[in-house]
Amino acid sequence: MHSGMMEMIDGFFMGDGFFELFFFIILFAIISVFCFIIFNGLKEWKYNNNQPELTVAAIVVTKRMDVSHSSLSDTNSSSHTTYYVTFQVESGDRMEFMVDGKDYSQIVEEDKGKLNFKGRRFLGFERRM
Repeated sequence: MHSGMMEMIDGFFMGDGFFELFFFIILFAIISVFCFIIFNGLKEWKYNNNQPELTVAAIVVTKRMDVSHSSLSDTNSSSHTTYYVTFQVESGDRMEFMVDGKDYSQIVEEDKGKLNFKGRRFLGFERRM
């Protein structure tokens, strides 16, 4: 009985059934992660759309960049830069927003002006002269 059980276990792990099961588990994990990312993106979009558009006095506290690299091969690689600016409003609260490269290049630390945003979505910053 012991050797029959080993043959059955060996057959499962060495046969096609194990690899099919492994393939479907990996496929399920990839689809789950993809659905989770889409769900969170839609949730963030809905949250921002339901918030009022606000314009408040603010000071630029800091700026930062996040550069990510991907390499498909030794000769084919790419990078992507995400830009962030942190503002401090009159209440003392700080808010960090993702901004595009054009806004990032025009905003300077310690700038004072009017911050326009909706939820967590940056809409603009007008520098006070």
